[in-house]
Amino acid sequence: MSIADNRKAFHDYFIEDRYEAGIVLEGWEVKAIRESRVQIKEAYVVVRGDELYLFGAHVSALNTASAFSHPEAIRTRKLLLHRAEIDKLIGKVERSGYTLVPLNLHFKGGRVKCEIGLAKGKKQHDKRATEKDRDAKREVASAMKQNTR
Repeated sequence: MSIADNRKAFHDYFIEDRYEAGIVLEGWEVKAIRESRVQIKEAYVVVRGDELYLFGAHVSALNTASAFSHPEAIRTRKLLLHRAEIDKLIGKVERSGYTLVPLNLHFKGGRVKCEIGLAKGKKQHDKRATEKDRDAKREVASAMKQNTR
């Protein structure tokens, strides 16, 4: 079940590979995410040392969050992957000019997972070509729909 999608990532990047990562969260964050009070539009993944971190993901605190904790909406959250996957991603990012972007947040087995994509940036002409292809497919689909009536 998807919680939040990052549609901007598909507009700005060519997604070449996808990985599912766990996230280290606090209790109030899980409750807020269950209420869909999360945004990953401006978020990105950064390599620090030999670990991956999610920056810029905004989780709005609930009014019913506990009184003794001080919720911080935008904070660094550690991503959990297998060591081999982390090493592979770090190698691609450092050598090949790739970047890591969060694609969506979803539940899997009662836990919050973040799908991250290994991506290359699009140039402006690539974005226009993608938009043109999408419009052409939409027109063909509508024409086919009208012909079947």
